[in-house]
Amino acid sequence: MASPSSFSKAILTLACVVLLIGGTSAQLSIFYYTETCPDLFPTVKSIVQEAIAKEARMGASLLRLFFHDCFVNGCDGSNLLDDTPTFTGEKNAAPNRNSLRGFDVVDQIKSAVEEVCPSIVSCADLLAIISRDAVEILGGPGWDVKLGRRDARTASQAAANVSIPPPTNNLSALISGFQNHGLSQQDLVALYGAHTVGQARCTNFRARIYNESNIDSSFAQEMKSNCPSVTGVGDNNLDGLDYQSATSFDNTYYVNLMRKRGLLHSDQQLFNGGSTDSLIRTYAQSQDTFFKDFAASMINMGDIKPLTGSNGEIRKNCRRVN
Repeated sequence: MASPSSFSKAILTLACVVLLIGGTSAQLSIFYYTETCPDLFPTVKSIVQEAIAKEARMGASLLRLFFHDCFVNGCDGSNLLDDTPTFTGEKNAAPNRNSLRGFDVVDQIKSAVEEVCPSIVSCADLLAIISRDAVEILGGPGWDVKLGRRDARTASQAAANVSIPPPTNNLSALISGFQNHGLSQQDLVALYGAHTVGQARCTNFRARIYNESNIDSSFAQEMKSNCPSVTGVGDNNLDGLDYQSATSFDNTYYVNLMRKRGLLHSDQQLFNGGSTDSLIRTYAQSQDTFFKDFAASMINMGDIKPLTGSNGEIRKNCRRVN
C-alpha cells in the first residue's frame, strides 16, 4: 500500500496533469450565466437581429470581431479597446485599421446587458455569443457557447500585426499560424468557411486577380470591373468573399474554391494541390458536415487563452478599462 506522502504526491501530479490538459478553458461553462444573468441570450440576439436586418453585411463583421480578438493573445475582448493618449489598442493594427467594424453594435449590446445584469457579463463573452447569433441569423449552425471569460486590461497592437493571418499567406503559413493557437488543419479549413459571408477590399485581392494563374479567368475578369489595377485607385471598393451568396451562411465558399474562384490568395491556397484539398471537397459536397465542423471549431477557437477567475475584469464599457 502506498505511503501517505507518496499518495499525496500522486494526487498533486494528477492535479497538475488536469490543469495542463484542461487549462483555463476548463473553467468555461455553457451554464456560466444561468443564475446571474438569465435574460442574457435573448437580450443579445434581439440586437444582433436588428443590426443584421438593417445591414446584412453586419453579420459577417460581428463574426470577424471574435476571430480578430481570439487570435491576439486569446479571447479577451482586447480588440474592443479604444486608443487614448496613454493607451495603444489594437484597432489601428494593420489587419484591423479601416477593416474591423461593428463596434457600435457591441456598444449597444453591452449597454442593454448592463441594464438587465450590471457588471456581470464580460465583453469577451459577448463577442462569443454575438458571433454565434450572427452565424445562426445568416442561416448557419448554432452551438452552445462556453462562457466565463474575463476582459483584458491590456492590448497589443504589435501582436495584432503578426498574429492575424494576412490575405497573402500561403498554405504552410496558414497551417503554422493556426497551430500556434492550438488549432488543427480541420479547424483552419472549417473556420475559413466564415468567408462564405462578408466582403473584402480591392486592395486585399488586387494582386490575385491581376497576377495569379490559379484563378478562373472569367471570375478574375468580373472582379477586375470593380477593382482597377492601379494601386490607390478603388482600394476600398468591396466584393463578396463568396461572390455567389455573401450574406448567406452556406457551403458555396468551398464550391467556389474548387472552381478556382476564391477571392483572396489565402482562400485559394486551401485548395491548390495541398494537404487541405480533401477537406475542401468534403465541405463542398456536404453542408451538414461543414456546419458540424464549423461549430466545433468555433468552440475550439473560443478556448484560446481565456482570462478566468480573478484575472482581468468585467468591463462596464467595452471600449475602455474600468
